[in-house]
Amino acid sequence: MESKKLYRSKRERMICGVCGGIAEYFNIDPTLIRLGWVLVALTGSGLIAYFAAAIIIPDEPAAY
Repeated sequence: MESKKLYRSKRERMICGVCGGIAEYFNIDPTLIRLGWVLVALTGSGLIAYFAAAIIIPDEPAAY
């Protein structure tokens, strides 16, 4: 069984790839994650959480 790891996406990247990486991890549409994140951002703490996640979550490793 392959273990899943959370990475920032290189394929589904708009700003930093956080939403795309979360969507790939849970195998759902990235647009749903982005819409949810916008709703959280409207509460005020979403932008801080996004950029904290962009710092904490590593980039997706290069596929050779």
